[in-house]
Amino acid sequence: MARATNPAITQRLVHYSQALQAAPWGAKTPIYEAASAELQLSVATVIRKIKEVSIVSAKPRKRRCDAGQTALTRDEAARISFMLLEHMRKNNKRLKSIADAVEDLRANELIRAERVDSDGEILRLSTSAIIAALRTYRLHPDQLLAPAPAVHQASRHPNHVWQIDASRSVLFYLPSKGKDTGLRMTRHDEDYSNKPDNLVRVIQASLWRYVVTDHTSGAIFVWYVTGGETGGNLAETFIQAMHQREGNPFHGVPVLVTLDPGGANTSPPFLNLCKALRVRVVINKPKNPRAKGQVEKAQDMVERSFESTFKLMRLETLEEINAAALKWARWFNATQVHSRHGMTRFEAFMRIQAEQLVIAPGIDLCRELAVSAPQERTVNDFLEVEFLGETWDVSHVPGVIVRQKLQIVRNAWRPDSAQAIGVDDAGREVYHVLERKERSEFGFLDGAAVIGEQFKAHAETPAQRHMKEIDQLATGTTTVTAAEAARKAQAKGKEAQPAAGLRGMVDPMRRMNDAVLPSYLPRKGTALDVANPVANAAVLDQVDTALAIQRIAKQIGRPVTRDENRFIKARWPEVMPDDQVDALVAQFQRGQVEQPEAFGGLRAVGM
Repeated sequence: MARATNPAITQRLVHYSQALQAAPWGAKTPIYEAASAELQLSVATVIRKIKEVSIVSAKPRKRRCDAGQTALTRDEAARISFMLLEHMRKNNKRLKSIADAVEDLRANELIRAERVDSDGEILRLSTSAIIAALRTYRLHPDQLLAPAPAVHQASRHPNHVWQIDASRSVLFYLPSKGKDTGLRMTRHDEDYSNKPDNLVRVIQASLWRYVVTDHTSGAIFVWYVTGGETGGNLAETFIQAMHQREGNPFHGVPVLVTLDPGGANTSPPFLNLCKALRVRVVINKPKNPRAKGQVEKAQDMVERSFESTFKLMRLETLEEINAAALKWARWFNATQVHSRHGMTRFEAFMRIQAEQLVIAPGIDLCRELAVSAPQERTVNDFLEVEFLGETWDVSHVPGVIVRQKLQIVRNAWRPDSAQAIGVDDAGREVYHVLERKERSEFGFLDGAAVIGEQFKAHAETPAQRHMKEIDQLATGTTTVTAAEAARKAQAKGKEAQPAAGLRGMVDPMRRMNDAVLPSYLPRKGTALDVANPVANAAVLDQVDTALAIQRIAKQIGRPVTRDENRFIKARWPEVMPDDQVDALVAQFQRGQVEQPEAFGGLRAVGM
């Protein structure tokens, strides 16, 4: 019968355990035998009890010497990764296994995926080794499809940045018939992509949910529409979100609004409204939901917290749905604490400053602005534009010049003024308020200079300033007065030579003088057999032979060849008849040159 373990025995077991841990390889058996003899226990019992009282610290496993090495080349790993990614659905479900991908590539002799063992035998790599190699090269699909690192985003204050997103509601909305309200809960077993007829019907009659969030406070606004994602629905939602309602502090015109790159989000009604209200629109890159993750999460909150109650509510019209949505939003924003700032959403929004809360104009005016696109107008000679049948002053618009084209829109804040759209140094749109010019009873515009009493001039335009700069550069002067004096001297022909300024540094013949022109070899021709025109020993018009050769060369467009020169001088050593020049030109142009004959004096020809 085994002896019961008591504190004394336990102490001795601990002693022997420590001795075993310090013992070298092969010296543990005597320790077990000594413990067995002292404690009167079998060796097996001693080993078991020592394990019970021992605290063995696990030593780190020794790293293999070939760890991190693989026989699979990176090129082969890339081809395997390519094969796996090509056979993948949009939901990242892999349709082809790694083993199948490897076998297909081997069959097409695109990879070998082999190794050589210690005996020199070539062996195929196992699937597990290939998977390990893909992970080593960071080419495994799990690694390639990992999301890109995210960047924290911040907004400056409430109403600085709004995010807007649309989604189809769980309800679909049809025209009411009698007691039928037209509201239906979407049944996913009937209304899905494999039943296109039902799906089209539901999409066309769907109830759509627009969610607007303020990025700083997290406040949520919900508005329901029918007809899908359209520019008109987006503009109407934006207008409703900007206007104040009783008990709802979340309102005002934002500085910037972010949306998905959908067609409705870049449609004229919404963009026109934003231009008129001076709201900057930022369209996110495609397939980047993180860019407006706040509103994406808000969509989930609305669906789970609000729309989940639709089955228990009696909602018969779109107005009733929106009234219920506004009531839910007021409750949610006023009671639910946001995890980022630790306040309720309305409490955080109430920290907005007076200059940050821009009150939107009336709903009717906003709707009118949504359908009024910016119009292009040309600046006239008086720095004015014509818009809506009125004349507007644009002289204060930075950088404006005569005949420049400007984009003009109505001013949402002042019905009696318009605004020009410009671009600042950062590439953002800026708006310049334009004042209307009134006319007197005689049709003169306000501000016109009275003849003989007033003299007015516009501030210099960029074109005028740049022209003065060019004049100084051209005349080599440093002041406008000196440049004007130099120009006057040029006009009167009194300018000193060479010309001053840039004009004196430009040699218009420099290109011709520095050009390296090719040398042309003379072409062989045929001499013209011309009879001596001197008859009856009478020579009326003669010309020096050397001058005649120069005239001939000029008319034929090339130097006279050596044979042609011999031909001419053999017949006319010093002088020749003047009318013979044209005959020689025609002969040489045909390339005919005869051997010179001995000239024996005058002779009669044509007899």
